[in-house]
Amino acid sequence: MTRPFGREFRGILDAVAAMGQTFPPVAVLAVSVPVLGFGPAPALIALTLYGLLPIVENTVAGLESVPEPVREAARGMGMGPGAMLWRVELPLAAPVILAGVRTAAVVNLGTAAIASTVGAKTLGLPIIVGLNGSNPAYVIQGAVIVAALAVVLDAGFDRLAARLTRWRPNAV
Repeated sequence: MTRPFGREFRGILDAVAAMGQTFPPVAVLAVSVPVLGFGPAPALIALTLYGLLPIVENTVAGLESVPEPVREAARGMGMGPGAMLWRVELPLAAPVILAGVRTAAVVNLGTAAIASTVGAKTLGLPIIVGLNGSNPAYVIQGAVIVAALAVVLDAGFDRLAARLTRWRPNAV
C-alpha cells in the first residue's frame, strides 16, 4: 500500500478495514454462530474485524510518514526496497504502528468480554452470568477485572513503546 506497485490496492484495503468497524461486535457474533457454532471461532472473527482498522491505518500512516530525504539517504547508501523497508522505514514507523496495535488490543479486550455470550471462555463470563441472574455483584466483578486488565495492557504498551523508541526523544 505504501509501495508504487501496491498503491492501487489502498482504496480496497481501506474499505475492507473500515467495513469491520461498521458492524457491532454483537451483530458479528450473532451472524457467525449459525455458521461456525458456539465457541471461540465467532469471537475470533469479531475480534479480527474490530482490530483490523487501527492496525492497518496506523501501519500505512507510519510508513507514509517516513521523510523522503531519509528514503533518499537509504537509496544513496545502496539499499534496495526490501532493505529500506526493514532497516529504515519500519523502525521509524514503529511508534505509529505500535499505537495502532495498542488501540486494537485495548478495544479487543473490551470486545472479547461480550464473546462469552457465544460460548467463548473469556473474562466477560462473570458479566454475562451476572446479567442473566440479575446479580450486580458479578457484573461489577467482571467489569472491574476487564477494566483493570485494560489499564495494565495499555501501560504495558506504553512501556514497550518507550523501550522501542529510546533513541528517539519525544517519540511517544
